[in-house]
Amino acid sequence: MAINIVLVEPEIPQNTGNVARTCAATGSSLHLVRPLGFSINDKYLKRAGLDYWHLLDIHYYDCIDDLFAKYPRGKYFYATTKAESYYSDMIFEDDCFLVFGKETAGLPKELLSKNKETAMRIPMINNENARSLNLSNSVSIIIYEALRQIGFLNFK
Repeated sequence: MAINIVLVEPEIPQNTGNVARTCAATGSSLHLVRPLGFSINDKYLKRAGLDYWHLLDIHYYDCIDDLFAKYPRGKYFYATTKAESYYSDMIFEDDCFLVFGKETAGLPKELLSKNKETAMRIPMINNENARSLNLSNSVSIIIYEALRQIGFLNFK
């Protein structure tokens, strides 16, 4: 049992470090799509997930098409504030990919327009000043829903 977390062009090392820690604690794989807004050796990245790096299953790609080519039969879900459906409306399965965009811009519009049926959002109050949740918080919310749906197998 595994969930795959994909961060497309993440910009903030602390967010990626927190996501890495969540992936390690849930047995999920982390897929990072370049360009990254930081060095993998960044002290803030390491500090956020320091005790967990040895538990991490991490993969790197030069572009998202490389990820799709490696996993052509993968079931992909796309997190965005622009989706009609909630993350809780999705039916997740083992080995699915939860895809998140960069902090300042989200996922590319053309990617979302091709995948409307698996685009999902986290509900928030209707207030233009509350634009989005923190990336690492969003990953945590959705990954635990996916794990709940597949039965928290191998968890204590």
